[in-house]
Amino acid sequence: MRIPSFFTAIGATALLLIGNAVQAQTYPNKSVRIVVPYATGGGSDILARQIGAGLQTLWGQGVVVDNKAGASGNIGTSEVVRAPADGYTLLLQNSTMVTNLGVMGKLPYDPEKDLTPIMLLGVTPIALAAHPSANIGNVKDLVAAAKAKPDALSYGSCGIGTPQHFVMELVKQKTGVAAAHAGYKGCAPAVTDVVGGQIPMAIVSANLVAPYAKDGRLKVVGVSTGQRYSLLPDTPTFEEQGLKPFDFSIWYALMGPKDLPPAVVAKLAADVSKILSQPAVVSSLSNAGVELYKGTGDDLAKLIKADAKRYTDLAKSANIKAE
Repeated sequence: MRIPSFFTAIGATALLLIGNAVQAQTYPNKSVRIVVPYATGGGSDILARQIGAGLQTLWGQGVVVDNKAGASGNIGTSEVVRAPADGYTLLLQNSTMVTNLGVMGKLPYDPEKDLTPIMLLGVTPIALAAHPSANIGNVKDLVAAAKAKPDALSYGSCGIGTPQHFVMELVKQKTGVAAAHAGYKGCAPAVTDVVGGQIPMAIVSANLVAPYAKDGRLKVVGVSTGQRYSLLPDTPTFEEQGLKPFDFSIWYALMGPKDLPPAVVAKLAADVSKILSQPAVVSSLSNAGVELYKGTGDDLAKLIKADAKRYTDLAKSANIKAE
C-alpha cells in the first residue's frame, strides 16, 4: 500500500532531527575551518586566530583559519554560503558585510537569509582624528573650522563605502560640516598621511590612532560608540558632544551556512564564550583594538537587519556609491 506523502514528510523530518541530534553530540569529530573573508592582520583575522587556537585546545581537533580575501569580503563569504551546513565551515565576518549591502544594493548572497548567525563577538569603535596643525580637537572646533573656511576641509578614510566612511558622512549630516572625502586603500595609509600632515583629518578604526593621541601627534575629535573607548578614555563620544543618536561601530560575528543545526550553534556559542572569557584573550584582543561584546545569534540577526537598513538609508542620503 502506498504511504501518503504527508506521513512520508513526517518520517523524513524525524530522521533529519535525529541525524542533527546525533551530529551535535559527536561534533566536532574532524577539523573545522574558520573562513576570514579579509587579509591577515585585521580585527576579523585576529579574532579568528584567538578563537581557533582556543577551540583547538578545548576540542582536541584541528581548527584552521582560512583567509579568503577579495571583493570586500564577498568571495570568502560566498564560499561559506555554499558550504554544507554541518558546522565544519564557519565564517568570521564583520560589519563591512552590511555596508557593502548599503553601497551595492545587492550582494551575491542575502546576509539575513543565507547565513546562520551564531554569536556577536566584539566591536571596534571608529574615531575621527586630526593633525594638531588643523586646530580641531572636538566637534565644536570642527564646526568652527568649517565655518571659517567653507569647503576647504578634507578627510581621509579607509576606503569608499567602508564603515569609517559612513560614520564621517553621518557626522557631516548631523553638523552641517562640508568636507571632501579621500578614500584610501585601507586604514593604515590614511593614518600615515594624517600623522604626517598630508591631510588634516582621518576617520579610521579607533585603536589605530590611540598611540598617536597619547604622544600628542594627533587630536581625536570623537569616537563613534555610545560609550567611551577604553584606549581613548579622555575622548568624548560623538553623542556626548551633542550628535544624537550616534552609536556605530565595526562589529565582529561568528556565522555559518544557513540551516546550521541548533545544537551545533549552541555548542559553538557556549565554547567560544568560554574562550572569550579568558583574561589573557580579553587582554590580547583589547590591545588589538577589539572590545569584547558577546551577543546571541538572535542579537546578531537583529543587528544585521537593523544595520542593513541604517547603512542603506545613509548610502542614499549621502550618495555613497561603489567604486
